[in-house]
Amino acid sequence: MPPRLAHDARGFTLVELLIALAVASLLTALAAPSWREQLAAGELRERADALASAMTLARSEAIKRGARVDLCPSADRATCASSGEWEGGWLAYPNETGVDPQGPIANAVVRDGSAGAGITIRGNTPVARYVSYTSLGHARRHDGALQMGTFTVCRHGSSAVKVVLANSGRTRVDATTEACP
Repeated sequence: MPPRLAHDARGFTLVELLIALAVASLLTALAAPSWREQLAAGELRERADALASAMTLARSEAIKRGARVDLCPSADRATCASSGEWEGGWLAYPNETGVDPQGPIANAVVRDGSAGAGITIRGNTPVARYVSYTSLGHARRHDGALQMGTFTVCRHGSSAVKVVLANSGRTRVDATTEACP
């Protein structure tokens, strides 16, 4: 007589397995767009934080050195760009003369790389071309005027992140609900 199989031994039927797989696929498909949005928002925040950190470091270097330190946009991380497009990167350097540098900057204290594809970083008029810190840590233009402004970090379809330079020379990063163009 052949051995009997116990009726209590159970497994999944093919139909049950296919239903579970369909439910798991549906949940994954619903979560994927939200996850992509979170990654994009995180990348914008990272670039905004990197710019704010570079500004804070330039300020502390100016105080430490007792001399003016400037931060400017730089696509090649060797010379300042006059375009005002900060997404290519930036560099901070001692600027004791208080004039725009001509040619490569050898003594930079900060050199940062470019932002991810599709990200733009633009400063409004007071900070579009440079940010300059005095030996007291105050943000002042080269002509001595107060320098305050806002950088907008954007990617099409995302909410903007702002880096705000206060009149004290300090920075903050603000998430906004403002839609990027």
